Amino acid sequence: MLVSLGSQIRAAIGNLNPGAVSAAARRPIAFGVLAGDEECVDAINEFLRPAPARAPRSPVIRITGDDDFGRVAVGYAERGIPHPQHFYMFDPSDPRGSASALLDDSEDHWLPLARNFEGFRSAVSERLIWKIAKENTLFTVATSLPNVVPLTLVLPWAVGEFASDTLFLTANQVRLSFLLAAAHGHDVGFDSQSIKIGSIAGAALGWRALARQAVSKAPAGLGLVPKGLIAFSATYAVGRGLEYWFREGKVLGSAVRERHFRDARVKGRDAVEQLVEKALAGVRTAPGPA
Repeated sequence: MLVSLGSQIRAAIGNLNPGAVSAAARRPIAFGVLAGDEECVDAINEFLRPAPARAPRSPVIRITGDDDFGRVAVGYAERGIPHPQHFYMFDPSDPRGSASALLDDSEDHWLPLARNFEGFRSAVSERLIWKIAKENTLFTVATSLPNVVPLTLVLPWAVGEFASDTLFLTANQVRLSFLLAAAHGHDVGFDSQSIKIGSIAGAALGWRALARQAVSKAPAGLGLVPKGLIAFSATYAVGRGLEYWFREGKVLGSAVRERHFRDARVKGRDAVEQLVEKALAGVRTAPGPA
């Protein structure tokens, strides 16, 4: 049984395309700065590259004329200065808030922004972790209900059918490892992430047992939130551990990993409940057999 599951996990992981992730992160991206006040310009540059000793990977272009707007993918503008739609107001007193507004509208730029400009790296990592955790939650809930379209149909990397949610969640956590590696400027691939992939696959049986316990002998629907929370929390904790590994080059301690898992059960409950309600609504509205 364990041998069979291990083979299935390897097959599921084999569907991933780390080359596409690497290519997306390495896509050239230029960042624009529209400001008249030099202090604001300095604050933007400090946010984008808090470690100035590192060689810049992508240019930061000071906007001096209308033609410059077309040279950049996205940018910051000083408060009070009119700017095009792909520029966002930068508040020196709240750079994290400014980053959130930009990233909320720029998902296609997450990876190259994080790889090239360290100021975005933490916020992009958090968004990636939440995104994959929610995908895993939705898939876990969907596979527990009839007449719900599996998430594999809307995920381009998910080729074929998965024998269980264990395979999907494990493969998607490995995909998260690729995404976080790319966001932190590391090489992306099976060889360069072999240790991390091994740790993710090894942990799969543990949360699988927890998920089964959460829904065992429960009336239909009543076990979905606990099962969804297991999927969300396990993925979130894995993501935080990976982020730390790529950022600091060290393994996160077991006590901290357990704390991330517990915290995720609290932070993610609202999101999980909403996903469960969405899935249940789909079952209620699905047409019955002809």
